[in-house]
Amino acid sequence: MDPIFGDVPVQQRSPDLDGNDPDVWQDKTQPTNDLDGEVTSEGPGAHFRGQNPYESTSLRDEDLEKPQSHKSADEDELQDSTTASVVDWQDSPDNPHNWPWSKRIWQITVTGLMGLLVTFGSSVYTPGNAEVAVRFHVSDTAAVLGLSLYTLGLGFGPVLAAPISETLGRSVVYRTSIFVFMLFTLGAGFSQTFAALCACRFLAGMTGGPVLAVGGGTIADLLPVHYRGIGGATFLLAPFLGPALGPFIGGFAVQYKNWRWTQWVTLFAAVPILLCCFTTPETYQKIIAKRLAKRQRTPIPTTGPTGKAAVKFLLTVTLIRPLVMLFTEPIVTSFSAYTAFIFAVLFGFFDAFPIVFGGVYGFDLSQVGLVFLAIGLGCIVALVVIIFIDRKIYFKLYLQIKAEGGTKVAPEHRLYAAILGSLLIPTGLFWFAWTARKEVHWISPVLSAIPFACGNLLVFIRLVTWPWAEVKYSEAADQHIDRQACTMCS
Repeated sequence: MDPIFGDVPVQQRSPDLDGNDPDVWQDKTQPTNDLDGEVTSEGPGAHFRGQNPYESTSLRDEDLEKPQSHKSADEDELQDSTTASVVDWQDSPDNPHNWPWSKRIWQITVTGLMGLLVTFGSSVYTPGNAEVAVRFHVSDTAAVLGLSLYTLGLGFGPVLAAPISETLGRSVVYRTSIFVFMLFTLGAGFSQTFAALCACRFLAGMTGGPVLAVGGGTIADLLPVHYRGIGGATFLLAPFLGPALGPFIGGFAVQYKNWRWTQWVTLFAAVPILLCCFTTPETYQKIIAKRLAKRQRTPIPTTGPTGKAAVKFLLTVTLIRPLVMLFTEPIVTSFSAYTAFIFAVLFGFFDAFPIVFGGVYGFDLSQVGLVFLAIGLGCIVALVVIIFIDRKIYFKLYLQIKAEGGTKVAPEHRLYAAILGSLLIPTGLFWFAWTARKEVHWISPVLSAIPFACGNLLVFIRLVTWPWAEVKYSEAADQHIDRQACTMCS
């Protein structure tokens, strides 16, 4: 019995770890052809014996289950000679898909907390804008640079962090990123000039940004495709809760202490999260396979380009290709522009809420911070909607297509939640603009933030997780850069 989908029989998956649709699911007892052409019922796992996890830069489950073709005697001899270096990945306890659920849930929880910490660091600064302007003798507009440069840094960090995670693994990126992020946050708190504050805020965002980019890869490492929709939505909830909690906690810190305490509370939260990060193991399967080969004292095959070819690959594929796709692929351009716009509007609330609730309704800093909890509530509602749609619509449609002999659900069926979200966003904005005046009770504009935040997250989750399945990481990189750039401009 499947723990998520109830009466649906648990079947053997064969999805792409990069997020492709579950094109083929095979019963474990489905007859298959062995190497001699005879029909057997040993299941797809029988054909994984001897598969090499180094054959591609991303280990694919469908490759693990693909029947082997006929081989010559020389090829059989060569395979026998390299058997010691082959990892039986399908049944290995080191495969993250075979880890206990408690271990996987803990890994996802820690990854989500790191994402929450980084986005929390962006918005916690905003309640101190006025005090920063007075302390460093700059205008209120200039004081907003502390937020704008931080979000710009969030866009630059993942550009180099993504290829590093593919080479050295996820854990190295997480631990290094959070530690260096803490150092620059400490520097921002001790800054004695406005230039130093802006520089430290930008570098803190840049070093914290990799957490947000690599988190999606960790979800793909840990979960098969039929769990990945719910797991991805749960992970993405955390970075959206950060901007809601930042002004709430920062408002009390600034009101009862000073603006520097917005940085200290970020450090207080970062220390236990960093310690938890050291309790989580590596999840990237190629790195795990290499470590197993080293432990078994077997040769470690060299994968991917090396030397000058590796530098060329980094420049042309990792750095340039996302930008080329951004300007040449209409669907990438439109999705990126839309997600960037709604993300910028979300951060626009950090300026709008103090003006409306502080200026019109007379709230103090701590009370204005409480208003942002409505955004957090809207995000939680969005998670519930995502799970409901995934369970009741997408998965049932998949079963129907399979029953009719089909093999794949069109990727557009993943966008139902985004369609709903695109209607909720203007509804919330119109509601807020129409009721944000003294003649209307303050609770009305507060409640308007719930449908806006819900719609924002629905659109964000589906437009970001869709390229995990279809266009993979290049489009996701485009959208990440666009979001941070538009947020800075807003």
